[in-house]
Amino acid sequence: MKDELGDRIRANPKYQELVSKRNAYSWAMTIAMMVVYYGFIGLIAFDKSMLAKKLGAGVSSVGIPVGLGVIAFTVIITIIYIRRANGEFDTLKKQVIKEAGQ
Repeated sequence: MKDELGDRIRANPKYQELVSKRNAYSWAMTIAMMVVYYGFIGLIAFDKSMLAKKLGAGVSSVGIPVGLGVIAFTVIITIIYIRRANGEFDTLKKQVIKEAGQ
C-alpha cells in the first residue's frame, strides 16, 4: 500500500514541479549566501587594510558593519526562504497530498 502511494505521489506532475522549484530556489539561495560569506572571507584574506579603516574618531572599524551586514543578509534570506516555503511550496505540497489520497 505504501509503495503504491509513493508511486502515485512521485508520478504527480505537481510533485515534480514542487521538487524542481524547491531545488532551484534552494540552490539560488545557497549560491547567494556563499557569494556573500566567501566574499567577506576573501576580503579579510586579501584586503585587511580596507576592513581595518577606522570609522570616524572612534575605535570601530569598517569590518564591524560589514560583518554585521553578512549576519543580517543571512537572516533576511532565511526569512525570504521561509515565507516562500510556507506559501508556494506548502500549497503545492497540500495539493499533491490531496490528489494522492484520491
